[in-house]
Amino acid sequence: MIILIPAYEPDQQLSALIRSIRETEPRATVVVVDDGSGPAYREVFDGVRALGCHVIGYSRNRGKGFALKTGFGFIADHLPGRNVVCADSDGQHTIVDILRVAAAAESGPEQDGPTAMVLGTRSFTGNVPARSRFGNNATRLLFTLATGERIADTQTGLRGYPASMLPWLRSVPGERYEYELNLLLEARQAGYAIRSVDIATVYLDHNAGSHFRPLADSARIYAPLLKFLASSFTAFLVDTVMFLILNAATDSLLLALVGARAVSSAINFAVNRKVVFRHGREKPAAQTGVRYFSLVLVLLAANFALIAALDAVSLPPLAAKILAEVALLAISYAVQQRFLFAKGAVKPAEETRNEHSADTHIPA
Repeated sequence: MIILIPAYEPDQQLSALIRSIRETEPRATVVVVDDGSGPAYREVFDGVRALGCHVIGYSRNRGKGFALKTGFGFIADHLPGRNVVCADSDGQHTIVDILRVAAAAESGPEQDGPTAMVLGTRSFTGNVPARSRFGNNATRLLFTLATGERIADTQTGLRGYPASMLPWLRSVPGERYEYELNLLLEARQAGYAIRSVDIATVYLDHNAGSHFRPLADSARIYAPLLKFLASSFTAFLVDTVMFLILNAATDSLLLALVGARAVSSAINFAVNRKVVFRHGREKPAAQTGVRYFSLVLVLLAANFALIAALDAVSLPPLAAKILAEVALLAISYAVQQRFLFAKGAVKPAEETRNEHSADTHIPA
């Protein structure tokens, strides 16, 4: 087992965590990544190195995502073939929970099931800082709206990864806090499952050691979800306006739906392919377009059936359309992300290794 700990300007909690690991599981290999903390923190990193840790790093702060991928690269190059558990440096994760997540990762996939990442999931009970509670609730809600999947703790930093996932982990974009959410968004389309293990909710001194920037980092975290929701909302507005115009002009629910969807879906396809899904431009537009508009036809049929059913109970056309669109939104995102615009293959390990090696060094 390898425990990977990214650290930026750490306090005494990092040393306390390492000592706890050494006392409880002395055979564990620990890799600490100094995320550009600077000379003022050299003594802290020298101290954990003296406790038997591998300490690597680089000169300027690059963000948690970059630090994690740097650690994955070091492990792939120097400690291959071993599972990895990632833990935060600020004392939020107990050694008991770290070992529980490690055990779940070591157990491997269920029979004939896909390889899985393991999330240490907090219950957020007790004395939880308001910004932490709000941030997780908001991210969880947006994640569910955009994907149709429910994950109780989307922001947990305690995660276990089988060794076979390392090449993929290094290929997923993101250099700061958004990286860990990107992993959740792209896991399914890459063929990986997501499992959860309950862990304690620990916040020391109201999470004073956190370097999370509420505005800048929240914008990065929510960007993948908000891009899709914004694209869908724009298409919805176009679709709704065209639907109302055509419904009034033709007095035909079917013609109004088909005409409106033809216009809005063309706009939505172009935006999703070029902006929302990062692998969309890698596939031929014609091939992806055929699949996309096949999805449109299926969703259109479902949309028509729902609106017709709601119309039958005398619900106004606009209200019926809104309810139907919301009901089908998660299905649309899941299909587009996993199948239409999914990446064809995981990037080779050698290629991802070269992407992150230029700025990284192993301090003496």
